[in-house]
Amino acid sequence: MGQADGFLKFDRKLPGKETVEDRIKNYEEFYKPFSEKETNDQAARCMNCGVPFCHNGCPLGNVIPEFNDAVYKKEWKEAYDILSTTNNFPEFTGRICPAPCEGSCVLGINKPPVAIEHIEKSIIEEAFAQGWVKPDLTIERTGKKIAIVGSGPAGLATADQLNKAGHAVTVFERAQAPGGLLRFGIPDFKLDKAVVERRIGVMIEDGIAFKCGVDVGVDISADQLKADYDAVILAGGATTPRDVPIPGRDLNGVHFAMDFLAQNSARVQELKIEDHKGKETNQLWATDKNVVVIGGGDTGSDCVGTSNRHSASSVTQFEINLKPGAVRNENNPWPEYPFLLRSSTSHEEGCERDWSILTKEFIGDDKGNVKGIKITDLEWTVEENGRKSFKEIEGTEREIPCDLALLAIGFVGPDEPLIEKFGVKTDPRSNAKANLKDFKTSVEGVFAAGDIRRGQSLVVWAISEGRECAAAVDEYLMGSTKLERKDNSMLSV
Repeated sequence: MGQADGFLKFDRKLPGKETVEDRIKNYEEFYKPFSEKETNDQAARCMNCGVPFCHNGCPLGNVIPEFNDAVYKKEWKEAYDILSTTNNFPEFTGRICPAPCEGSCVLGINKPPVAIEHIEKSIIEEAFAQGWVKPDLTIERTGKKIAIVGSGPAGLATADQLNKAGHAVTVFERAQAPGGLLRFGIPDFKLDKAVVERRIGVMIEDGIAFKCGVDVGVDISADQLKADYDAVILAGGATTPRDVPIPGRDLNGVHFAMDFLAQNSARVQELKIEDHKGKETNQLWATDKNVVVIGGGDTGSDCVGTSNRHSASSVTQFEINLKPGAVRNENNPWPEYPFLLRSSTSHEEGCERDWSILTKEFIGDDKGNVKGIKITDLEWTVEENGRKSFKEIEGTEREIPCDLALLAIGFVGPDEPLIEKFGVKTDPRSNAKANLKDFKTSVEGVFAAGDIRRGQSLVVWAISEGRECAAAVDEYLMGSTKLERKDNSMLSV
């Protein structure tokens, strides 16, 4: 695979970025062009490792060495054909995936891993440029009708696969436009919404129907969907944010991060200003404010980048957990996903970061607006069994200024009313109860896939679940399926 000595000859290299000064002036993607030769050289680094752990590192089971080899040989159409057999939306994963495949790259044991994510993005962008991505108008229809609730990555992947199987697919979305997290949760500077629109356009041409502004269970009943369709798939995601029940939580200026991000995405797209659940809301701005982001994950990082583009006075990000190390520890060996200190492009743009911080109270002024946050440092203890615990460090309690507090501490589960309306049983974490084999819920003809089933996770996992669920639904309706599954893919041969 690749060039025999490519991993020795070429160093890992990625596209350059626009300067911080330029890119915070707008919401555009800011990576500079990368020449074909430079991408070919990166693909050349893929070594003939014998056992490609990247296959298993990728939740989709992407056949990575094979498409790397095709790119190295400049056989771009072959690379696209390989990639599209396992990934419906490489233009999304090639931009926003944390690339667990790279963490499992054999070359990554003692050298920087192959730039798999960049190569994946390059393949799909070449495919669109050459007109290889187009609707299939030759699909033979089965006469079966399927309703999908939710148009995020899981819903889109399920829809795309089931449409390929010949079923008539209708996707219901409570927000004003399709895409879910891809459209409203991820800022444009990471995922330009023209990229989302491009894919949705192909899906519509392919025969998939989208009904937006429809809140299933409110605008149309669960019983009606079950009566009108041969199968219903719940793909509504994990949309209930984790809260912090501390004094001052009800002050003006304390908001969930996803509401802040969703309405900013709507603003950039010139859509109605709505929160992350599709409800109209007052506008949130970080302009000239001291912004504190509570939570150290990707959502928190997105809040940092968005606040910088609002020209916030200051941006501070806190994380309750220990600061990750720069290298793997002994409890996180290769080829597991590496839990390392990561700095995003948003952090490069300006942000104070701190770890092992506990938020104790929001402090308000006499008008009910937040003006500060009381915090304290934590001391963490790791026991022999790996269990972690913390205690407050005496004498470290202090107040910092804050005009806008954004809670980015994850999601506790799906929208409970939706699950309740369908009468679906839940697991101990309040997710829709369904297994990975058939994705069936406790209600006949109702399936669940993505974060609504597995809990908060990655976009790439949502796409994977959508694909697997589609195969299960097709088999349920037709008795068998020709849709690829991980257990009958080329990887299992």
